[in-house]
Amino acid sequence: MSSKRNSQPLIIAAILLGIPTLCSSAQGQGMTTGIMSPPANVRPPGLKNVGIEQHLNEQIPPELTFHDENGKPVRLADYFGKKPMILNLVYYQCPMLCGEVLSGLESALRVLKFDVGNQFDVLTVSFDPRETPAMATTKKAEFLKRYGRPGATQGWHFLTGPQESIDALTRAAGFQYEYDPKSGQFAHTTAIMVLTPEGRIAQYYYGVEYAPKDLRLGLIQASQNKIGNLVDQVLLYCYHYDPATGKYGAVVMRILRLAGAATILAIGVFMIVMFRRGSSTRSRAARAT
Repeated sequence: MSSKRNSQPLIIAAILLGIPTLCSSAQGQGMTTGIMSPPANVRPPGLKNVGIEQHLNEQIPPELTFHDENGKPVRLADYFGKKPMILNLVYYQCPMLCGEVLSGLESALRVLKFDVGNQFDVLTVSFDPRETPAMATTKKAEFLKRYGRPGATQGWHFLTGPQESIDALTRAAGFQYEYDPKSGQFAHTTAIMVLTPEGRIAQYYYGVEYAPKDLRLGLIQASQNKIGNLVDQVLLYCYHYDPATGKYGAVVMRILRLAGAATILAIGVFMIVMFRRGSSTRSRAARAT
């Protein structure tokens, strides 16, 4: 029994020494590389109104009305106040980019241990006012089948709506796009946004592939640490979201401080264990004589 008790401090020390390693190893797990939109005056012709203008901490208007995939009228406020959310703006008949965005998002969600509809929700909103709830239903069925987790039906919402609601939503999100009447398609950028439960924009992630580690940390931060575990809290101490790149980066000084504190604590635990073992050995020797 005494050997087990003596080994417990060493186990704790090993865990503490492993924390800085955990922080540094996470850096190699593919944090998302952000893509910032160039200024409008240097964008190619036809794309001058296409890009992302970050509106961090902006409130997404809760009073905006849309229709869900069942054709039911809803307000965005119906989805607020419960869980952190991922917002992505697409149009369901997009021939290329929107499908890539949804596929990249679904692939990342499939890796997450968090479940859509449990720890967080997803709002997929069409910015084409001509699209219908029937189109939203078809798209939802496709991606829920791929995702394949129970409960996602109640947590992943596919919306359509009128132009005025779309304009207000995209304006609040800083999502800039342009319709091309010649092709009948939209020129747009690719990004998803993490929202707080209250509907404020917490983070942007760019491109069509999203690192699960980034999304997990982003959702935890947006929830104000109401989801996640102790390891996530350590990682959030070591890493900081950089709005300029749309990714998490290591905070070197914090890692060094944590490593220093863990080393000092481990040495202290080791000295206590050695002292106790020495005292125990002397006691047994005294009893033997």
